[in-house]
Amino acid sequence: MDDESTQNLVKNSPFIAWIHNISLNQQKYMKSKIEDLDFDHNMRYIIFIYDNPNCSQEDIVNMFGQSKGNIAKVLRKFEDEGYIKREINPENRRKYILNTTEKGSEIVPRIRQISKDWEAEVGITDEDNELKERIIEIAINGMKLIEG
Repeated sequence: MDDESTQNLVKNSPFIAWIHNISLNQQKYMKSKIEDLDFDHNMRYIIFIYDNPNCSQEDIVNMFGQSKGNIAKVLRKFEDEGYIKREINPENRRKYILNTTEKGSEIVPRIRQISKDWEAEVGITDEDNELKERIIEIAINGMKLIEG
């Protein structure tokens, strides 16, 4: 990409397109580094479940903005492959409680390291914490806005 076309791209692209670009490129990088695990961008759900023990399928739907059906399909695959376990929530028998299995918990540090390597390669540093917090705040505001 030459400097002029890059400048035009920067000037003429909405901010949200850049956020999407960052996410997609990080996912592609991650996938290229863990080919032996046959994961795609859905590996983020395993990390979410690991970081949020006893979360629900609905929590994942809300966090990632995916359909209930799509999330259910992916979680079923991860359960069949032994990465997560779904148990019926005793307080609401129509919902599941999600947790990683030992196999799922073992891969999270590897995925996190690859993610940290990507961040270092693209120039994300500890000094970017304020920016990260602000982006999280914006994301939360967006989630609240569509809740109704």
